[in-house]
Amino acid sequence: MSKRSPVSRSGRFAGGPSADVAKFTESISFDWRLWRHDLLGSMAHATMLQRIGILTKSEQIAIIKGLERIGQEIIRGEFRWKPELEDVHMNIEAELTRRVPAGAKLHTGRSRNDQVALDLRLWLRDEIVELADEIRTLQKALVDLGARNAEVAIPGYTHLQRAQPVSVAHHLLAYVEMLERDCQRFAECFRRVNVCPLGNAALAGSTLPLDRELVARLLGFVDAKGKPQLTQNSMDGVSDRDFAVEFCAAAALLAAHLSRLAEDLILWVTSEFNFIRIADAYTTGSSLMPQKKNPDVAELTRGKAGRVFGNLVALLTLLKGLPMTYNRDLQEDKERLFDTVDTVRATVRLMAAMLNNTTVNADRCAAAASDPALLATDLADYLVRKGALFRQAHHAVGAVVALAEKAGQPINRLSVEELQSIDKRFGSDAINVFNLRRAMSSRTIIGSPGQREVKKQLARWLKRLR
Repeated sequence: MSKRSPVSRSGRFAGGPSADVAKFTESISFDWRLWRHDLLGSMAHATMLQRIGILTKSEQIAIIKGLERIGQEIIRGEFRWKPELEDVHMNIEAELTRRVPAGAKLHTGRSRNDQVALDLRLWLRDEIVELADEIRTLQKALVDLGARNAEVAIPGYTHLQRAQPVSVAHHLLAYVEMLERDCQRFAECFRRVNVCPLGNAALAGSTLPLDRELVARLLGFVDAKGKPQLTQNSMDGVSDRDFAVEFCAAAALLAAHLSRLAEDLILWVTSEFNFIRIADAYTTGSSLMPQKKNPDVAELTRGKAGRVFGNLVALLTLLKGLPMTYNRDLQEDKERLFDTVDTVRATVRLMAAMLNNTTVNADRCAAAASDPALLATDLADYLVRKGALFRQAHHAVGAVVALAEKAGQPINRLSVEELQSIDKRFGSDAINVFNLRRAMSSRTIIGSPGQREVKKQLARWLKRLR
């Protein structure tokens, strides 16, 4: 006969689940991290129960003091979590009831269904705030690195082939813009997380006169005007995990952006590019080859993106076939959400620290940016100013490139006669196109990599991120 777990299920059951079932169904091994939010939710619920006459004032005070003591013990590592009690809610409630008789009244008007939905929203709300601050720190690291190298030009690439010149700062600011969109998405996500589900009970609310608005106010579930934000359908309130999926979707896009940044840094630190140097503290060596210095932080950032994507797909798959309302399947949402939060927060922090310990090899960047082929499009623009249609100019400069390749020399070394053999509109001033500083200064439109515009963007971001 299987051993039975001592967990009390209800009067409906003659005994507890078998030990293997208890082990299979427990969630305390991971949902313990919701303890702080479970305590806050219970304190707010107790306050509300006292207001509507379910608890006396002395009972409310005793419950809140008991919960505070449990919280202090958890912080000190003295609280013993019991797997046989399944989850964080039952562990805390059982211990409270053992110490405070009135604790047996605390679950009045609520279910673990709306309780866990509340805890998860409270927890994720805090995590979003922390993540937003960390993204700002990463943006600041990118802007600072750009500002320190505002005059350093590098080739911009398409298809990983040299295309046109940009500055290091302009390249890094592209990621600042990506991260800003990520911040906006998380802010939108926060708004939908910030809705209170407590009071929905198991799925059909309660016959008791629960004051849901009071609980929402106590827990900060209010809009910008202080109006309580409450779920409006009890069935949806306990089964909704859209907010978790939405966070994981925003996190997946953040991870994609971080992975792209990591890929650029991995390329730039190679001997072939040699545009940057990463401090030893953010690299590793080889177990065999003593000369190696590997960009492991960037590589793991790139690799962890797949993990974050997988968590999103897992959540969507979890939800797609669930009937209303709460199903035990939803227990599987937490590990995916927890892992996504932990992964993106750690990655953002480490990337910011690594960038703060990265230097730009200005000489190597300048050598790469001096390639005159980067200004081939500027030569086409020259012909446009001389009256050529752009397609004609594009074709003519293509012919110039082919001629230079055939002659085995860069295009800025061709004579005026050679240029005019392709298009008579080329004059002696065509050579001025290949002055890199002048070429960069001529890019003045909003969003361009011209020096003036880049400095303006750097100043804008430095002010915003101050």
